Amino acid sequence: MFKQIKVRHISEEVFDQIKTAILEGKLKPGEKLPTERELMSQLAVSRLPIREALKLLANMGFIETRQGGGSYVRSLLADRVGDPLNLMIKDNIEKVFELLEVRKEIETWSAYYAAKRATAEDIAALGRIVDETKTYFDKEKTAPARLDADFHLAIGRCSCNTIRAHLTYTVYDIFHDFFSFLIENICFNKRYQEAIYSQHHAIYDAIRRRNGDEARQRIMDHLTFVDGELRRRTGSPQGTAAPAFDKNNP
Repeated sequence: MFKQIKVRHISEEVFDQIKTAILEGKLKPGEKLPTERELMSQLAVSRLPIREALKLLANMGFIETRQGGGSYVRSLLADRVGDPLNLMIKDNIEKVFELLEVRKEIETWSAYYAAKRATAEDIAALGRIVDETKTYFDKEKTAPARLDADFHLAIGRCSCNTIRAHLTYTVYDIFHDFFSFLIENICFNKRYQEAIYSQHHAIYDAIRRRNGDEARQRIMDHLTFVDGELRRRTGSPQGTAAPAFDKNNP
């Protein structure tokens, strides 16, 4: 007639709270978790259950712990999608352009919905990334590749769609190594840096003004520019253009 009452460990409660925050998009892919001390304070528990919960989350693939750098939310698609795609594009430059085409399809929608859904806090965070990039540009220095990644991932988060944010993170992570090499070793020139900063600022400004159509077009123009630069510098022939974006036909 009756079921046994299960007494849950504190670490299980901590695990559930963090996992739920990840699944609901409150903690986003690539985002750093609060420190152990901060979690202890927020959850009013000791260090041991926090560590047990973080270990379980890491074992299940929800987070990754970096030596001396804290814990970060992992893309929930990383293992299933990332590893096979990494193997597919290795030593095959044309697959990089196919991946860039996918980025256009995903990120144009991200920008459109970011303009419609982003919170004031989201937009402020995006603006800070653009401002940090400008500090490098003003000093005529090359901005680190991480800022480009941060900008695009932030737009995915601003779209307020957990699945899209995780998919964007996975796709960008695959593209990142090749793109970082290109930026740091091939595209080190003022014209390219000026163009990228100007394009990022235009995307941010359209999102800030809540203009979804303009944000979509701005990021398409940006990624088309990147596509052209990659092809020009790698000697790859121009591919077929992607179909026009239609917000009424996702």
